[in-house]
Amino acid sequence: MDQPNNAARRNEDIALDLLKFVATTANVTGKAAASTVGFAAPSSAKGEDQVAHLLELYTRCLHAVEGK
Repeated sequence: MDQPNNAARRNEDIALDLLKFVATTANVTGKAAASTVGFAAPSSAKGEDQVAHLLELYTRCLHAVEGK
């Protein structure tokens, strides 16, 4: 077994768990906004923005886990 590879994978898993926690806690997923009565469904541009923000947040979580 390659120890550095296992450690990197572990950091990625921890960062993903952290991302899920932060996104759920901060309601970043936007599910509440989409279900609000009287508002249109989110556009694909908004969806792309959300994905970009989640990827940025994941990168920040990974850096936090790695101590950078």
